[in-house]
Amino acid sequence: MFETRAAVVRPGSGTFTWENVRLEDPRPDEVVVRVVGAGICHTDLATRDEKLHTPMPAVLGHEGAGVVEAVGSAVTRVAVGDHVLLSFSSCGHCSACQHGHPGYCETFIARNFGGRRPDGTTPISTPEGEPLGGRFFGQSSFSVRAVVDERSVVAVETSGEDELALLAPIGCGVQTGAGAILNELRPGAGDTVAVFGAGAVGLSAVMAAALTPATRVIAIDIVPSRLELALEVGATDVINGREEDTAARLAEITGGRGLTHALESSGVPALLRQAIDSLAVGGTVAVVGAPATGTDGTFDVNFLLNGRSIRGVTEGDSDVLTFIPALVDLYRAGRLPFDRMIRTYRPEEINEAAADAASGAVLKPVLRFPS
Repeated sequence: MFETRAAVVRPGSGTFTWENVRLEDPRPDEVVVRVVGAGICHTDLATRDEKLHTPMPAVLGHEGAGVVEAVGSAVTRVAVGDHVLLSFSSCGHCSACQHGHPGYCETFIARNFGGRRPDGTTPISTPEGEPLGGRFFGQSSFSVRAVVDERSVVAVETSGEDELALLAPIGCGVQTGAGAILNELRPGAGDTVAVFGAGAVGLSAVMAAALTPATRVIAIDIVPSRLELALEVGATDVINGREEDTAARLAEITGGRGLTHALESSGVPALLRQAIDSLAVGGTVAVVGAPATGTDGTFDVNFLLNGRSIRGVTEGDSDVLTFIPALVDLYRAGRLPFDRMIRTYRPEEINEAAADAASGAVLKPVLRFPS
């Protein structure tokens, strides 16, 4: 058992408060990580506001990056001193995990949102012994140190801790957008790809689509600055959904044929319907945006019958051990410039960073912990 500091969310507070906490020593399948960076994702904010599954009080954070300080007796993935990125947890035993799709783990919800280990315990408590929800996405990385599920840990090569901290968003937001394109949709030569919502996930998808043979990469949003950035990182066309008729512009861009691929990242059901209605024959919509409320969507069944499809995607269908290092390599080669979305904050500025993320003032806040 050892003490550290963590940002705790308590029931009904809607805020992060830095508190002294106690962490258990790592179990055989766990790793202690000194956190150097942690991205803030809208999933953190929805969970903070008690719109998702995690019971409170809890320590959130699921885009961590850091240095391994201790490993459990059965850990084989990493060693003390390794630079690591932290991602989602999975069981490793179900059919999806065994076939290289841990994002579709049969126990994904419990392991990532349950606030507990599979046996119901938590590695985090107050100094007085009050249990705090931990192991959020296997990590709970809004903390100076974290006890992390080995399956959430990926070793990476970096130039130092500053670069490591900037890589933190790969663990969720970047791999979600990029993976939906590269692992699921896989655009080919001559294809058209439209990304509905140019937030951090959507722009990651735009960057990834620009790496494929697709002829047109279209970004759709209502914030001009996001659309400008989309053009700078790979979009061939942009549509301001507030000022333009999106359906008409998509028809114009595709010559009336429709989209071969679309990605819905906004979590707005009406935009999902718009994406579906814009598909070409045989086209596919990948759904990654998760609305906290109002999750019902509609579509014309007959419109789907000639090969159009809708596919839900979690965490970019990423096999983290291979895909996360590949994304790091693309970033370091200048081909996936997701750092253009990042603004760094001190840990004590976490509520300011969260507010900036919620308002859209910042695409991807990253907490930079001092070394």
